[in-house]
Amino acid sequence: MPDIPEFMTGVVLPGDSTVEFREVAVPEPGHGQVLIEMKASSICGSDIRAIYREHLGTGPEGYQDVIAGHEPCGRVARVGPGCKEFQVGDRAVIYHISGCGVCDECKHGYMISCRSEHRAAYGWQRDGGHAPYMLAEENTLVRLPDSVTYVDGALCACGYGTAYEALRRMDVSGGDRLLITGLGPVGLAAAQLGRALGVTEIIGTDVAEARLKLASDLGLVDHPLRAEGDPLDEIMRLTGGWGCEVSIDCSGAASARLLALQGTRDWGRCAYVGEGGDVTFEVSKYLIHKQITLYGSWVTSLKHLEELVERLDRWGIHPDVTCTERLPINDASQAYEVAAEGQTGKVAIVFE
Repeated sequence: MPDIPEFMTGVVLPGDSTVEFREVAVPEPGHGQVLIEMKASSICGSDIRAIYREHLGTGPEGYQDVIAGHEPCGRVARVGPGCKEFQVGDRAVIYHISGCGVCDECKHGYMISCRSEHRAAYGWQRDGGHAPYMLAEENTLVRLPDSVTYVDGALCACGYGTAYEALRRMDVSGGDRLLITGLGPVGLAAAQLGRALGVTEIIGTDVAEARLKLASDLGLVDHPLRAEGDPLDEIMRLTGGWGCEVSIDCSGAASARLLALQGTRDWGRCAYVGEGGDVTFEVSKYLIHKQITLYGSWVTSLKHLEELVERLDRWGIHPDVTCTERLPINDASQAYEVAAEGQTGKVAIVFE
């Protein structure tokens, strides 16, 4: 391992659509902690919505003026006392929330749902991955196989984990057509993972022509449809009037959420994973009378993240194909500007 410096420069987000750089000391791992040398740290849509543009969270759930980046991946550089599994040089994905460890949600691996005052998300309430080094709890690490790239790993915990959890809960299989509303990074993840789970026909909608083209060029979506107008007619035409067995909204837009329900076949399954906003629809017409199961799904669990990473290795697929923009940390301002425009695939800060 290279010599570790005493100080480093990290990225903080003041909340006015700008990036600031801050020099901080490289932390020393305490009991049960490891120091991670960052290799890739991607930008999430929630970073843009709730921190970069403005600080939407309040109190313990708000951004605490820490180093940003909750999608980190890297290599263990130092190990604190009491660590039991990871050693210097090990490659690791970091589950992006450190929970209290004792509540029911934490015991089941869903630290995302921990409501304790001790819960702290990397990049939100404790320093994240937009710096050369990051302090992490060993119990939030998942081993990264050699076949899985660091950018692959960075995309797993949040974006791909979110898509995987929803598809897993809906028991997606080769017997399903899949409708995806919103082909940003999470929508692309849903398409790639849906295909790996056996889906043979995928319909995707988006308002951005560039994202429709990317989904098509990558071979992830069979039928990319513009969200403007009335794509429901085309969805029904493509499915013989039935609709899709499963659908997932990854946009958070009210019209897309409604379309996901409308485009779901009777007795089908629909998941909402896109954050923010609201939706209004005729409950009897679109949910009750169609006998649809509607899921609200929020990120994933530590166990399912580990399962996802293992399957990426076994399936031989790479989330990094959806990462269209890779910039060094010195260009973090540009990276956030590109991500905020919403016209590309995933944007990542890379350290090599």
